[in-house]
Amino acid sequence: MTFQEATDGYQAWLGTHCVLDADGLGDKHAKMRKADDPFGFFRGSYYRWAQLWPGVCGDLAAAPKVLAVGDLHVENFGTWRDTDARLCWGVNDFDEADELPYANDLVRLAASVLFARQAAAAGGLKAVKFKPACEAILTAYGDTLRAGGDPFVLEERHAGLRALAMSADRDPVEFWKKLTKVLATPSVAPPEAARAALTADLPAADLVPEFRRRPRVGVGSLGKARYVALVQWGGGWVARDAKAVTPPATAWAAGNARPSRMAEAVRGAKRCPDPFYRAGPAWVARRLGPRCSRVELAGLGTATDVTELLRAMGAEAANVHLGDRGAGAILGDLSGRPADWLADAAKAMEAATTADGAAWRG
Repeated sequence: MTFQEATDGYQAWLGTHCVLDADGLGDKHAKMRKADDPFGFFRGSYYRWAQLWPGVCGDLAAAPKVLAVGDLHVENFGTWRDTDARLCWGVNDFDEADELPYANDLVRLAASVLFARQAAAAGGLKAVKFKPACEAILTAYGDTLRAGGDPFVLEERHAGLRALAMSADRDPVEFWKKLTKVLATPSVAPPEAARAALTADLPAADLVPEFRRRPRVGVGSLGKARYVALVQWGGGWVARDAKAVTPPATAWAAGNARPSRMAEAVRGAKRCPDPFYRAGPAWVARRLGPRCSRVELAGLGTATDVTELLRAMGAEAANVHLGDRGAGAILGDLSGRPADWLADAAKAMEAATTADGAAWRG
């Protein structure tokens, strides 16, 4: 099956589970076609990864299964405030959560390093050699499994992550200036279930927010309906985001339509929950704010800082996997793997993904 055939098949399947946004799909394809930014193609083609990974990575497909992130990559991390207003960090998007071999998440994360290093906004990633990057991910993953989990609260610990979360590009003035630009676009009437998800956790019952489509956010989920609610309250802006929930792309690759597992994955993960993250059967809603959003690659600094960040990413993958009973078999499987298994598998998937991108762009 060619990449175009896979894309057509996946989008047709996806359209049976949600109303597709044609403009969003157009934006997604445009980002994926940029020859100078292969990271965009990587991020937008997880459905193809799900199709190719078992064959390309061989025996890794038989590794112990856990409820995994699925589409784990270096820009799938962000921050939120917990119920005690503490700043927390971790995986930001569970749209593709599914029961998968644990190695899928690690290989996907490591492969994303290879692609992200080629992005214009790669920051310090360009200064980190690949094998040490894989070692950082894998060592922290194993250490966190053995520890039974290590939630990332950025109050007294994790100074590097805290500095990234407080970087200039996440300044509140700039954040709200950028987000509220959407108010210049026409208002919309979200479906009733989406409207309910957007307004369920507003700080006052009598607030009347403005609703807009939220275009050009991310890459992988472009094409799914997405809305934002904005309202002034108590002297400042309040915002909520809602996105259509669909089965994971791995269900399409397997030829079935098992339901989304995102709510279960978030609930089981060893971390301090985001009280505003609500994953329902049709819509997933969350709070938006300068400290409640995805962390961009552009904020990365020195190679030392990046290595610390990659260690944190490996540890957070373990935090998620520990929510599944199958995690108990992982350490035994890891002990039997050759030294460079992660780097080798990531390079193999990079080659397969790069070949798809080149063929698709023509």
